[in-house]
This record gives sequence, C-alpha cells and structure tokens, in this order.
Amino acid sequence: MLGESALEEQLAQARAALREVSRTVTPRERVESVGEADDGRIRVTLGTDGRVSAVDLDPRVLREGAEHLAEELRRAVNAALDGRDDPAAAEPMPDLAAMTATVERLQDQGLRQMREISQAISETMRKIQQRS
Repeated sequence: MLGESALEEQLAQARAALREVSRTVTPRERVESVGEADDGRIRVTLGTDGRVSAVDLDPRVLREGAEHLAEELRRAVNAALDGRDDPAAAEPMPDLAAMTATVERLQDQGLRQMREISQAISETMRKIQQRS
C-alpha cells in the first residue's frame, strides 16, 4: 500500500504529464477541400472555415439547363464536403485543459479524504490504546 507522500508524488507526476500533453497537442488545422462534377466543368471549393469559398463553372455547363446545373452543383458540393476531413480526423479533440482541471480537483478531494480517514484511524487507535 502506498504511503501518503508516495501517493502525492504519483499524483503530482500524473498532473505534470497531463499538463505537458496539453501544451504539446495542437488542434488539427482545416484545409481547403475541392469537389468536382460534370467531368471537371464544375468545381466547388470549401475554405478552411468549412464554407463555400469558390464556385467555378465552365460556361458550356450553362447550356445544359437549370436542372442539370443544379444536380451537378449538388454533386460538386457533396464531393467537396466528403473530401473535407478524413473520418479519423473528424473525431472531436478532447478538452485537455478541462480534463486536467477535473483530475486535479478529484485528486485534491481524494487526498483530503485520505487524510481525514488516516486521522480518524489514528484517533481510533489512540483511544483503543488508552483503554488497554
């Protein structure tokens, strides 16, 4: 069983490791994504903010009619959205600062409770010894 000072040392090391990870992890940067349709005659670019930053149309595509244009624009936008992030990168980044704060709070509470329990045991042992 760990003594109180050994436990405090391990907790301090865990906190330091969490703080270090928090400093070294950087959020992934978004990059532009381009989707094409109608054999490249329609190109839609999504900016780093995830919004459409450009729509490039070959003038020949306008001759195909409104329905064709609408359908191909939809395909180009969806292609750009599909290419925006790979599925693994789409996972949210955990809030390491919040995790660190929670771990520190829980560790402080645990140590305080351990001291209270230790004091209660010592007090009980002292009373038992006095009765003997």
